[in-house]
Amino acid sequence: MLQATPLTEGWILRHSDGTVDELPAVVPGCVHTDLLAAGVIPDPFLGRNETEVGWVGRRDWTYETDLEPMNGHEQTDLVFDGLDTVAEIHLDGRLLGRTRNMHRSYRFDVTGMSGRLAVRFVSAYAEAEAVRGKLGERPAAYGEPYQYLRKMACSFGWDWGPTLVTAGIWRPVRLERWSTARIARVRPLVTVDEQGLGVVELAVEVERARVEAPLSVEASVGGVRASASIDGTEGVVRLEVPGARLWWPRGYGEQPLYDVELTLLHEGRPLDVWRRRVGFRSVELDRSADAHGTGFTLVVNGERLFARGVNWIPDDVFPSRITRERYRERLGQAAGAGVDLVRIWGGGIYESEDFYDACDELGLLVWQDFPFACAAYPEEQPLRGEVEAEARENVVRLMPHPSLVLWNGNNENLWGFRDWGWEARLAGDSWGEGYYLGVLPRVVAELDPTRPYTAGSPWSGSWEHHPNDPAHGTHHSWEVWNREDYAEYRGEVPRFVAEFGWQAPPAYATLARALPGEVLAADSPGVLHHQKADDGNGKLRRGLERHFAFPEGDFDRWHYLMQVNQARAVAAGIEHWRSHWPVCAGTVVWQLNDCWPVTSWAAIDGDGREKPLYHELRRLYADRLLTVQTRGQRLVLAAVNQAAEPWAGVLRLRRMSVDGEVTAEAELDFHAARRAVADVTVPAELVPLGPKEFLVADAGGDGGVSRGAAVDADTGWSSAAGTDRGGNAGRGRGSAAGAGEATATSAAHGSGTEAGAGAEAGTGQSSEAGTGASQDAGAGEDTATSAGSGSGMKAGTDTTAGAGHGSGTEAGAGAEAGTGRSSEAGTGASQDAGAGEDTATSAGSGSGSETGAGAEAGMGRSSEAGTGASQDAGAGEDTAAGVGHGSGSETGAGASQDAEMEPNGVRALYFPSPDREIPYPRPEFDVAVVPGAVIVTAHTLVRDLLLQADRLDPAARADRGLVTLLPGERVTIGVSGWKTPDPDAARSALYCLEPSR
Repeated sequence: MLQATPLTEGWILRHSDGTVDELPAVVPGCVHTDLLAAGVIPDPFLGRNETEVGWVGRRDWTYETDLEPMNGHEQTDLVFDGLDTVAEIHLDGRLLGRTRNMHRSYRFDVTGMSGRLAVRFVSAYAEAEAVRGKLGERPAAYGEPYQYLRKMACSFGWDWGPTLVTAGIWRPVRLERWSTARIARVRPLVTVDEQGLGVVELAVEVERARVEAPLSVEASVGGVRASASIDGTEGVVRLEVPGARLWWPRGYGEQPLYDVELTLLHEGRPLDVWRRRVGFRSVELDRSADAHGTGFTLVVNGERLFARGVNWIPDDVFPSRITRERYRERLGQAAGAGVDLVRIWGGGIYESEDFYDACDELGLLVWQDFPFACAAYPEEQPLRGEVEAEARENVVRLMPHPSLVLWNGNNENLWGFRDWGWEARLAGDSWGEGYYLGVLPRVVAELDPTRPYTAGSPWSGSWEHHPNDPAHGTHHSWEVWNREDYAEYRGEVPRFVAEFGWQAPPAYATLARALPGEVLAADSPGVLHHQKADDGNGKLRRGLERHFAFPEGDFDRWHYLMQVNQARAVAAGIEHWRSHWPVCAGTVVWQLNDCWPVTSWAAIDGDGREKPLYHELRRLYADRLLTVQTRGQRLVLAAVNQAAEPWAGVLRLRRMSVDGEVTAEAELDFHAARRAVADVTVPAELVPLGPKEFLVADAGGDGGVSRGAAVDADTGWSSAAGTDRGGNAGRGRGSAAGAGEATATSAAHGSGTEAGAGAEAGTGQSSEAGTGASQDAGAGEDTATSAGSGSGMKAGTDTTAGAGHGSGTEAGAGAEAGTGRSSEAGTGASQDAGAGEDTATSAGSGSGSETGAGAEAGMGRSSEAGTGASQDAGAGEDTAAGVGHGSGSETGAGASQDAEMEPNGVRALYFPSPDREIPYPRPEFDVAVVPGAVIVTAHTLVRDLLLQADRLDPAARADRGLVTLLPGERVTIGVSGWKTPDPDAARSALYCLEPSR
């Protein structure tokens, strides 16, 4: 039987010129992490140390260890799963081979050999420059030469990442000893037909030590066994599994996984074994032409999906540091935000088995880019052969995983050729088109015909259309952020939005750790160093000033408002595009994660802390979303229902003044079919008039009005809100006819709600704390998209709850202190909804703005309340969508003590004017601190309230982000990791929008 011996001990690292003493090395690992562990270099993630360690990537390095003699088998192989990147391997002074590809594995015959093993790495810069000199200059989006070798491109830096050019044995290395034959490759084709017959066809390749030996294979899956003989070096074994259980994306069903085992035998004696897990599911990519252009819709098991996605970059610039547990944590966070698709971006790597195992178990669909990004890539040798070799290896390696549903040829290179001036500069030189339209689709079609391939992202399907044409295929929306306000998202309906996003700084504690001793400011040296985007802070400022007064000289307000603006921007896009399903069939936010502490587009920062955007995604990606949109000249409430069951009931609409008075009210029936969107026209008398009024729309679950239910208009926050304590119930009821008619616009497809995804476990409805934002409200109206969560404190009102409230909140889990469901009688219920995550049923979101010049961030003052977000659109009208939480005796999702609380409703808020024009009252609210939670009760409109829990303790986490409260509503914010709860500390960590000073 084949025996594998990991080579993890006894490694040393040295530099050939002797400037660095011989050091102990960790394998797998890289030069930077070994130098850091030895104290030779400072932590490049801190301060401006990145610049001090630039020399590391320009040196040659050698890893060495000793191999002892090994006997007892006919052959011994030295196997490297990954070498980064250009290396020579010597054993006992003999050259075994050379490598030049980080994305491949390597195997060397060392039978009978022993002695000193040396792996000598040449600087990636030296290799890249040599290839450039041979093949000629090729344009790229960045100045580093990453397109000239097969290495993780972002190690050369990106507009969110540091330049830390690595070298090392980055994946495991081992000795494999075997006799007669071994399994060289298994290519599993897994299919299922409409009758539920699952088929696993295993194409086996073997390597022989003895050519004449008769060989066979036996395989098993799901209680079924089969065998086949090996003819020469190849064989095929087929297993049929009747009644195979289907693997589904999260929210659509379960994720059953089947163990597959294949054994290679010689005369009945096992020689080698191959084990994997597979799932039975079908996947198609519908790219049919229609009246709107060319579609791009994923179809899994016959179910058409609106993909709720995020872009994934390497979770550490040193990938060897990413453990199985870290993958599980980060992908669990994605699942907790309601994500059902993760795109692995092309400037990184083919992800690891640990990544894909987690996605298989969590039900996360995976779109894998081939590693090409933002550059023209030469197609000549030595690169061409490496590209095909790595593609063949990785396609087969990843085939067992049911989560993998799409292969993509590159990131933005087809677009770059057409729009970025490459065509003229290239003057006929190769640039990668032959890979994306030739080599890669051929490899996928040959090896993995069960999955679709697309040539690039963005890509319209052919050169007949512009590569980034929103009407055809995938689209990247980057005019917004780079040049335009996020209100412009509403100007088009792409078929599939594969990239879009907005920047914000990381959590305060992340910045404080990364910049020790620095007085933080928007333009302080360290903050600017940890901002890698071209004119990044300038774009942040211009984007903020469209909505708020810029807080000159106030870092805390700058930090808070930038995070608010990021949440609003993303919400503006998602709400608009989700309301246009099935024309638009997916949104993939740029980006989920960071690889170091940095101001970026990420929802989760480099230290793993969730930004307010993360909590906003929980609302935006919930199964049920209510959003204010425009349809021609009509203002409508779009009820987006991606749940498996219809969503029907009564919409309660209230036109309110910012002072809390209900000026008009009506109830309208609505019905959204499963996986569908229904529009309900807002009656003219409910449309708010001028900057002093706004619209509140509450939608209950199946069966009627949910008195505490709230959803954000336009941003469609899913969370519950209490009834306004000054409201006049029963002021009117409209039927679903005429102006209030609810019409299903199209069949929609979504995914079930996961814990933390803003949806309530078991109901498919979003009851999670979200931040409200709203979108389209008339031609050029402005929608607020931020989510809110947090609280402010009123002088003298802080109270500590007595015994009986308990705790038990989990970071991001929405758990409230109390009996396990609420932190007070009836406050903030949470429950488990899949993958061990909790969803909190209370939340608030809404909008508010400052009188005149714009809103400013407040920090937990006694009279300050209200966080929120709004977007300017066209004529400057502002719509805010949010959810609220009941307070006192008012009904409210997750906040009220009232037994009538309905935690499964959603709310939309719509403000017709921009923040700077709305005469908000000075916000007032009370705060109570109980074990495991902070409770905020609003006396006025409170917009975009945020508890920055990491200011309480770097280990502390809040279970929600931005929250907007109506007068009389309450929110309970679960807090974990806070060792010494204190009202004064809570006060200092609470932020919200304030009237302009």
